[in-house]
Amino acid sequence: MELRFNHQKVNPTALKAMMSLEQYTSSRCTDKVLYELIKIRVSQINGCSFCLDMHAKDLLKLGDHADRILLLSVWREVPLFTEKERAVLELAEAVANIGQAGVPQPVYDKVREFVSEEEFIDLIMAINTINSWNRIAISTGMYPGCFD
Repeated sequence: MELRFNHQKVNPTALKAMMSLEQYTSSRCTDKVLYELIKIRVSQINGCSFCLDMHAKDLLKLGDHADRILLLSVWREVPLFTEKERAVLELAEAVANIGQAGVPQPVYDKVREFVSEEEFIDLIMAINTINSWNRIAISTGMYPGCFD
């Protein structure tokens, strides 16, 4: 793996824009564990090692979540996630793979059992933000430790 270039140095204005989006989504998501689960799951789907490493470590800082990190890719198969987390993870998968089937009505309906319309938009913004970070990291060749 080789870093193509450091996007932070090449285009600090773009980084500033992404950081504004990150700060917004972070401030809107009160459940920090769920926020990190979204980031990890979307990063798994997108194959972004840099973001996966970063957010797994961030979730570990929030408590003993090692089993949840290890089993997140098979969240449907294990009883480690709440019903709300399951609904949001399904939404995250649908949005990350939006070109395949959109966001099916049953996925939307399930998430809305747990969140308001405003919170739904906050979740979509969080999912879109990590999708954008993933695409920047993958496109520029970022990997865990590339800036060390």
